[in-house]
Amino acid sequence: MSALKSDIIRWGNALGFQQVGVSDIDLAVAEARLDEWLRDKFHGEMSYMQRHGVRRSRPELLVEGTVRVISVRMDYLPNGQDEAQDLLDHKSRAYISRYALGRDYHKVLRGRLQRLATQIEEHIGAFGYRVFVDSAPVLEKALAEKAGIGWIGKHTNLLNKKAGSWFFLGELYTDLPLPVDAAATAHCGTCRACIDVCPTQAIVAPYKLDARRCISYLTIELRGSIPVEFRKPIGNRIYGCDDCQLCCPWNKFAEPTGEGDFAPRHGLDSAKLTELFALSESAWLEITEGSAIRRIGYDCWLRNIAVALGNAETSEEVVRALKARLYSNSALVSEHVEWALQQHE
Repeated sequence: MSALKSDIIRWGNALGFQQVGVSDIDLAVAEARLDEWLRDKFHGEMSYMQRHGVRRSRPELLVEGTVRVISVRMDYLPNGQDEAQDLLDHKSRAYISRYALGRDYHKVLRGRLQRLATQIEEHIGAFGYRVFVDSAPVLEKALAEKAGIGWIGKHTNLLNKKAGSWFFLGELYTDLPLPVDAAATAHCGTCRACIDVCPTQAIVAPYKLDARRCISYLTIELRGSIPVEFRKPIGNRIYGCDDCQLCCPWNKFAEPTGEGDFAPRHGLDSAKLTELFALSESAWLEITEGSAIRRIGYDCWLRNIAVALGNAETSEEVVRALKARLYSNSALVSEHVEWALQQHE
């Protein structure tokens, strides 16, 4: 098993994973934290976080026979962090979380993990496994922490001492009794940069995130009206938020990815808000084909941009763009356009 694990790490690196680790399936500590988070109602409308009960924290109940989890990370930062930070100061431009600028990461990592599983199978014969990439009840960060990939920081993202936090995670549940890696230790110390920088104060305590206040939740997970109290702090962020990563000292070690699939598409890394707001639904479907952005739907896309335009500097172009959508077929869009126009009166 030790020799096989060495092969798996080597094969994983060749497939484009920057790190491969193995953990056992004891997630009792993470299960207790999840239960507390759910009791506090911090998951908001993400009902799927409690839908599967303990199967999320007990891998053997989700996939029978599982004794180990192979965790992988793949870096995704498309350009330098300074470029992302500068974009937040350009109120006429749209800020999209860096992870969503390229091809849908679910497809990229799932394909590579399947190839890794196939390679293992060709080497040892049939074995039990299942591939996961943020698509099922899996505590991926807790598993990655146990596998030595990194530690869960105060902002609840995974951090690596040599690579920061700009990376995706994927898992291979398996019945192979591979040797496990030592769990990563925490290195946030007394730093509270992520807590202080959060525009909506979503990090209510170290290691505790109230998703209902998080801009990523508000612009991606929430399907209804964005609470008025959070519209101004959202600024020009129309899909997700990276502030807690941009301010993290550990990300000074992060390097732009060489993975072509994660390169920005259709100019979405610096697009004007008014241009994106004018896109027809068919045009939007075209530029979001194969992208993680598509999951929010066209109406939520317009809702988010309307809020950003409400926060933009007042100009004839901005007001004209908003008025063009004032009587939208979507009550959700119209409501946010009305709010945006009020900001420019």
